[in-house]
This record gives sequence, C-alpha cells and structure tokens, in this order.
Amino acid sequence: MARLGFLGAARTVTGSQYLLEAGGRRVMIDCGMFQGQKPLRLRNWADPCEDPAGIDALVLTHTHLDHIGRVPRLVKRGFRGPVYCTPPTVDLAEILLLDAAHLQEEDARYYNRKGLTKHKPALPLFDESDAREALKLFRAAPKGQRHELDDVFSFGYREAGHLLGAASADVRVRENGRETRVLFSGDVGRYDAILTKDPEGAGDADYLVIESTYGNRRHSDVSVLDQLEGALKRTFARGGVLLVPAFAVGRAQQMIWMMDELVTQGRMRPFPIHLDSPMAVDATRVYAAHPEAHKEALGNAAGRSLFHGKWVHLRRTRDESMALNSMGGPMVIISSSGMLAGGRILHHCRQRLPRPENMLLITGYQAVGTLGRALVDGKAEVRIHKSMVPVLAEVRSLKGLSGHADAEELVRWLGDVPKPRRVFVTHGEEESALALAARLERERGFATHVPEMGETVEL
Repeated sequence: MARLGFLGAARTVTGSQYLLEAGGRRVMIDCGMFQGQKPLRLRNWADPCEDPAGIDALVLTHTHLDHIGRVPRLVKRGFRGPVYCTPPTVDLAEILLLDAAHLQEEDARYYNRKGLTKHKPALPLFDESDAREALKLFRAAPKGQRHELDDVFSFGYREAGHLLGAASADVRVRENGRETRVLFSGDVGRYDAILTKDPEGAGDADYLVIESTYGNRRHSDVSVLDQLEGALKRTFARGGVLLVPAFAVGRAQQMIWMMDELVTQGRMRPFPIHLDSPMAVDATRVYAAHPEAHKEALGNAAGRSLFHGKWVHLRRTRDESMALNSMGGPMVIISSSGMLAGGRILHHCRQRLPRPENMLLITGYQAVGTLGRALVDGKAEVRIHKSMVPVLAEVRSLKGLSGHADAEELVRWLGDVPKPRRVFVTHGEEESALALAARLERERGFATHVPEMGETVEL
C-alpha cells in the first residue's frame, strides 16, 4: 500500500517536502527550506529525511527556496537520484541555489567577524560546492508530458502560474494492478496576474495535496498600480527612500515592470531604481530565454530595456551595495530576500528603518516569525544582526500582488473536479489550513485532513 509522508509545510507555510513510498520505491516531492521562527529554522540542520540515499527521485514544483532550499543538503547526505523540474526551473535553480549558498557563506563570515554567534565558527547550511553537486542531478521535464520514473511511479506537470516555470505535479502510482493519482498543487498562482500565466485547473485525482497560504483570506481588489503610485509619491514628497524587499525571481521583475508602467503611462516622472540583487539581474535573463512561459515580454517595454535603462541601476558587488548607504532620496531600492530572512535587505533595513522620511513596502506574504511579519505587525523596534533597530520609517503592505491564489481562487482552481478520496491541506499556517479544509468540506463535501509535521498516511 502506498504511503504519503508530510516532512514539511504541515501547519506551516515553509519547508515544503513530501515523500511517496510504494512498491519498494520512494519519490520525494519538493525539498524546501524552513523559514520563520527559530524552531522551524533549526529543522534545516536535520537530515531532510531518513536515508536520503534510499530516495529514487526528487520532483520539484518550482524554484522558491521554501521548495528547493534543502536539495543541496539532501545531496550532501547521500541522495544521488535525478531531480526533475520544468526547463525554466532548471535555469532558475542554478541562480537561486548558488546565490543562497553565497548568502549563507557571506552571513557566516559576517557573524564570525562581528562575534554575533555562539557557534565557533558559524557555518553555512550548505556552500557553493554543495549547490554545484546538487545541480548536476537536475533534469528538465517539460509540462504536458508523462515522465516515467520506474515501474511504480510516473508524473506530469500542469501549469501552476505563481512563478516562471512553476507547476503542479500529477504523480501516478502503479501497485498491485491498480493506479492511484496523487496531485500536488505546488504553489497555485493568481488569475489575471502580472507576468505569470493563469493556473491550469486541478483535474481529476484520487488524492490531492493543496496549498493554503491564503486559505482564509481574500486578496484586495484595489489596483496594485494605484497603491504603488501612492506609496512612491508619499515617500518622494518627504525626500525619502522606498525600500522594497522582493524575491529576486518573480517579484523583483514585477516591481520594476510596474514602476516602468507608471512612468510609461505618464503618472510619474522617471526616478532612480537601484536593483541590489545580482540574482535578480541573472533571473531576468532566464525570463527572456523562456518567452513561452510568461505573459509579458521583459526584454523591452516602451522601446527600451527594463533592466538596462537610464533610471535602473544594477548593484552586483558588496561595495556597490554599501555605496547606497550614503545616498538619499527620492529613490527606490529593491533587494532580497522577500521575507527579510537574510541577504542585503537586512543591511538596508538597518540603515533606513530609523528614519521617518523612508518607507518599507512589503510586497508579499510574511511567514510567522520572520522580520517581515514583525514589521507588518507594527513592531516599534526589531532585531537585525543581534542589534535592536528602531522603526521610525513608514511600513506599508502592497495588497493584491501575492503570487499565491487566495481562498476564492483556490476554490476556482479546483473547479468541478469529482470528489477525491481525500484532500490534504498543507503549506499554510494552521489557521489558514484549517479554514480552507472546513470550507472544502462544507461547500464541496470533500473529505479533508490537515496533517501534522512528520505524519505519514496510507493511501
């Protein structure tokens, strides 16, 4: 009998990881990094699963670190099977994993240099060599095709929206003369979103594993462009700096596209934008290389390159990033990470949050326990690099830009599919997961279950 294990993203929104076992074979779906509160982050240092060498294959849904961030550690612990993902995901994974390794090595050096750690010395979760070893195992698997793993498992990818290359994984299990379909939603995107395609409907499945990041909420209907225009004008009127934490893949491109659109429409005069993320610049090349995978062409807009225009400044080196500290507004700094869980954005926050003329614009979901969540919740003082930083800058959230479907869109994604045998609601804080599960039971008559971390169920 097939078994499904929930090794991450159970009653939390990070660390996506599932393990399917049948017929003596084992397939893992996603292998993500835990972010947020310290008890969750500590899970990153444990083995991603028992006997990583015994996993036959890994199937990834997309490249956000909460879905791929522990792949190098899995390989370091003995995994040697193929890692399947869509072609754009192969390209983006190289950028993301190498950058994540670099940031972790950089943070470890910083903590050691400043004496900000009780570990002697502080170590990265994985380094560049670990990431490169993992990347050797990646294999491109296009959407819309069946891919045979062995005599037990096969899978196919369906468009998920959300991010360039993101997909839902339709896994089929052949055992004892019968076939069982298990659909892993991955992160379901929004309908009519900027840049990304609409998600393809769920389709039939015996078992469904569905995300619930916004399972108890509905996104704002207010125009995102109007909100962004207001934030920019309010900040610039004070001579301030708009600081934008943004994921380097997807969100950074969206933000620059929207700012360019405001100028193109004549709603604002041009203003300097500093993209302080080498990874975001590299990711844009991947977007341009896969025009079939997104809605908007990023290479040129209004007759010029979005990322090499007069008003967009690319900051690659550490010295170029540090030079921004001495610059005043009006200007925009876009930097990662999106949840303020690490990276250059933390240094900018230390510089800019204590000044009331500035604004921090939150552009996406902030997990419980992250610095971003503390700021959204209105904390007057936050801890950054072991120091307390006063928050005098204005903090705003840009509503409606999230790459995740809200509760209404998740129900729309399900469409009129026949009742699965069971729906497992994951990848959401407990309140969100329970709310979506209750709604699906009430409105659709689905049998649902919100699993606990480490739980295994028989299918």
